[in-house]
Amino acid sequence: MKKISIIFILPDLEMGGAERIVTTIANHLDREKFQPKIMLLRKEGGYLEFLKDDVDIIDLKTPRIRNSLKPILKEIRKRKPDIIFSGFGEVNAYLALFIKLFPKTKFIARETNVVSQHVTRKEIKFFYKFYNNYHKIICQSDDMQQDLVDNFKIKKEKIIKINNPVDFDFINEKLENATKPELFSDDFKNVVAIGNLSARKGFDRLLTVFSFLKSEKIKLHILGDGRDKEILNQLKIDLKLENVIFHGQQKNPYQFLKFADLFILSSRYEGFPNVLLEAGACGTYALANNCKGGITEIIQPKINGEISDIENHKNFAEKIKSILKENHDSEAIKNSIKSRFSKEIILEEYEEVLEKILIL
Repeated sequence: MKKISIIFILPDLEMGGAERIVTTIANHLDREKFQPKIMLLRKEGGYLEFLKDDVDIIDLKTPRIRNSLKPILKEIRKRKPDIIFSGFGEVNAYLALFIKLFPKTKFIARETNVVSQHVTRKEIKFFYKFYNNYHKIICQSDDMQQDLVDNFKIKKEKIIKINNPVDFDFINEKLENATKPELFSDDFKNVVAIGNLSARKGFDRLLTVFSFLKSEKIKLHILGDGRDKEILNQLKIDLKLENVIFHGQQKNPYQFLKFADLFILSSRYEGFPNVLLEAGACGTYALANNCKGGITEIIQPKINGEISDIENHKNFAEKIKSILKENHDSEAIKNSIKSRFSKEIILEEYEEVLEKILIL
């Protein structure tokens, strides 16, 4: 049987959600059926070392997304894959206009966010007029799906909802010899938040919340890097938050999640947050802001977490205090995630889509 050739497209393999998901899919697709390759605009990023040896990398050596279209099209014409799977919003948008140049290749776009919230530049929005050219568009949440239908006039039959997979084997391997992080204090409750230091992740609001917790024995550990690093550090100084620690990007965030007393998702919007899934996979209870992006699909109230409005800073702070006084069943939290989002369950859904798309 001829194997299905599939090329995944990403800017790089930095330690982000889209990169993690594509790495997981490429690593675990059935090799009897599929021959995966990953096309990167630049061959860099922490997930490169986790990619299996039989996944070929096509390095375009292109530093900027806006300059990537010509080399991407050239490689597609040269390699003639059965399927192109584009996994990054801006690349998806540019590519939509040129899909009809390749009648023998099926094109899939995987969106990573609620598009109307995330895409603000007019020149990018223009390309979404051609989004119905894709054979299938994968969304991770009901919010994302409805947004594409309502705001971008995407045909419902084009959209498939597939939640993000959680690779428990990978996480457990990372936790095998995990020890409590150095700056976790035994006489404090340790709260963890993880994400790119940008406005979307809402860390500015989280710092304001912690201004109401100065007198409590609670520490906030923020993992991540990004363009708002200096702004957030200045806000920490302005608010006199000695109970907040910025750790930068961590190669192994799972040890922080495992030993955390609580995980907080403070985002203004999401797609389907991997870090919320991974917190649950580490057995850690979560408190998430009530934002768009599948939060209500992940959180099972009082089992693996709770949802509250972070804009009400004082109430959110009180919610943190009350949760930290409770005990939570880490095995029940893990099972809540594993029973719905394990890679075995989600990969079956992906493989079904990849096989069926060839007969469209």
